[in-house]
Amino acid sequence: MTRWYEDIVIDEVFHLGEHEFTEPDIIAFAQQYDPQYFHTDPEAANAGPFGGLVASGWHTACVGQYLFITRLEAEKEKIIAAGEEPGISGPSPGVNTMDFKTPVRPGDTVRYELKVTSKRPSKSLPGWGVMIHDFRAFNQRDELVFVEELAAFLRMRDYKMPLKMRLGMALMKLPGSKALLGRR
Repeated sequence: MTRWYEDIVIDEVFHLGEHEFTEPDIIAFAQQYDPQYFHTDPEAANAGPFGGLVASGWHTACVGQYLFITRLEAEKEKIIAAGEEPGISGPSPGVNTMDFKTPVRPGDTVRYELKVTSKRPSKSLPGWGVMIHDFRAFNQRDELVFVEELAAFLRMRDYKMPLKMRLGMALMKLPGSKALLGRR
């Protein structure tokens, strides 16, 4: 996110864009990262479990991640152009769930959206919040093809470090303090 933790609205939907999956792209991705026959060989795929060539689930997820980052960069530029300071996003501590619901086939146009479903201050990183995102993708028939729930860190704009923590950090900078505390 390019917003500050305090500015995140629960259940706001972010439309990330769409992507058309072509046969050559499906095959190229799969040959590189997921070389199973139902992703790489159209003839053999006809007799496979999906009755034809399908995109790797990882391909579907990676396209969504690309569109997400592209959307974040565009929003960041708008915020800067308006003379404001964009928020600071952090890493993801993990994916809670991921499910590939409907196969993505050549010619499918998949649209992606993201919704923040909850947020809370981080217990392990002072000054950061944790958001839970619901990430979804739908084909042109409005069928859900991919869903993922993931967590992400987001910086708090209004965070003020507690005095006790500031004093502790200042003391650690004094000469000899580490030796006094038995640290190196």
